[in-house]
Amino acid sequence: MRAIIEIPEKQISDLALIAKTKKLPRAEIIRQAIAVYIANNKPSATPAFGLWAKHSTKCQGQDGMHYQEKVRAEW
Repeated sequence: MRAIIEIPEKQISDLALIAKTKKLPRAEIIRQAIAVYIANNKPSATPAFGLWAKHSTKCQGQDGMHYQEKVRAEW
């Protein structure tokens, strides 16, 4: 996908310097920067709601069968 965006001159010159140093096209440097931004800011899974809201943090990373056995043991 192509996008038209406005980038301040200072950032353009910094990008040009990075591209020259790494011997990569400026577009590739921008793609890499976007990938890092997305990885650092991507929202996690939607939090649980309703009946499971209070259990969502307790169950994370737990095997479903293990959790089921634990809950049934409480009966």
